[in-house]
Amino acid sequence: MTSVLDRLSRAFGDTRVQLATTALAASALTAGAMWGTQRKRRNKRARDLKRRTLEMVDFDSDHLLDPDPLSDKVTKATPVELTPNEESLVQEQLARHYAFLGTEGMARVRDSFVVVVGAGGVGSWAAMMLVRSGVQRIRIIDFDQVTLSSLNRHVAATRSSVGTSKVEALKASFLDIAPHVQVDARVALFSADNAAELLDGSPDFVLDCIDNMDTKLALLLHCHQHGTRVISAMGAGMKSDPSRVQLADIGNTFEDPMSRAVRRRLKSLGVISGIQVVYSAEKPGRVQLVSLADSQKEEPGDFSVLPDFRVRIVPVLGTMPAMFGIAMATHVVTELAQFPTEPLAIKGRHALYTRLQRDLGNREKDIPQENGGPQLRMSADDCGYVLEEIWRGKSAISGATDKLALTRWRRDRPMTTSNCVCMTKTEADTHDKLKGPLEEHYTPEVISFVESRFDEERHLSSMR
Repeated sequence: MTSVLDRLSRAFGDTRVQLATTALAASALTAGAMWGTQRKRRNKRARDLKRRTLEMVDFDSDHLLDPDPLSDKVTKATPVELTPNEESLVQEQLARHYAFLGTEGMARVRDSFVVVVGAGGVGSWAAMMLVRSGVQRIRIIDFDQVTLSSLNRHVAATRSSVGTSKVEALKASFLDIAPHVQVDARVALFSADNAAELLDGSPDFVLDCIDNMDTKLALLLHCHQHGTRVISAMGAGMKSDPSRVQLADIGNTFEDPMSRAVRRRLKSLGVISGIQVVYSAEKPGRVQLVSLADSQKEEPGDFSVLPDFRVRIVPVLGTMPAMFGIAMATHVVTELAQFPTEPLAIKGRHALYTRLQRDLGNREKDIPQENGGPQLRMSADDCGYVLEEIWRGKSAISGATDKLALTRWRRDRPMTTSNCVCMTKTEADTHDKLKGPLEEHYTPEVISFVESRFDEERHLSSMR
């Protein structure tokens, strides 16, 4: 030990070693100072950018778009005036939709007023397809601008529109397609404080295409409390399987983290169901958020565009937001036209179909032989067909979508797809014990509904 200390003492006593050590220390101090200075500059630039963005939103709203931001305000009462020649052109433009939805259905669509909140990848496609489908009064709300990264998913984004507001880019595109459409383009950041102002005018439908959780909840809660019909887009980012895109009540969603978070937050606010959503049942995990740079990790909030907004970048396959938006627009158009659709609750439930088949087999064992039992010639796929296509994934009695079972409707008739009904397990257990005509146990409405579905199935089977 003594010899080692002597050698170190002699080494540090050497002038050249002292100079080298001093130089290294000075370099380290200089590098540290430079890194600290650069980090402070980066953080300051981020804060300045955020401040300028907030100022820009206010400035755009008050000055750039119009001296009077409400001069182009559109409501349900805004008149749409067309000359006979213009009406003829519109009729031809919408000819395929008139053939599909009928004259009365299209009249309802054209007379509607729709608000789209969020004009990004989802909202831009939804709004575009609403205009192309005949909606003549539309309000689009977004604070953001078109960027180069918008070009992979924004329906109206072009190189020349980079730097302009998303809503103004959409408005210009809409008026190229349908010059008669009344477009209310609002450069604004939606919040609970301005919800009443931005959603006024008696809209027939509101489309929530927001990706910020708090803002989304504020919009959904406002619509729920005021009885305004609304459909909400869940997360399209980090998804790639088009077959998993679903339309369902928020209470019947699964696999999607954003749907789960929204459902829980709404439940805490007293809203359990009644809000339609478009979401993906694709299991997450294959793609992750883009990591923060080392310089962003210490104060990540400084790098969000606006307070409480996401900092990390979500990878997005540009086709998926478009599918979400088109699905939303399709639902809204058919609802406005009063064209009946019944979205399936969920897909891809083969394990459920197998369980339904097994349970149905057990129920069939209790059917007396003189009544054609026990009898079961239905595969798991057949059970899936009965559940999804005939009964739309819901109980024929209560409309419930949880803990379902299949059972024979009329015990004295053979088990076929035209005599197999969907109920909850509890309802099916009660049904299987009924004695006498079903008309003595169910309301005329239930009997009529079930028989109408069987009539529909027999008609479709005759065409196959």
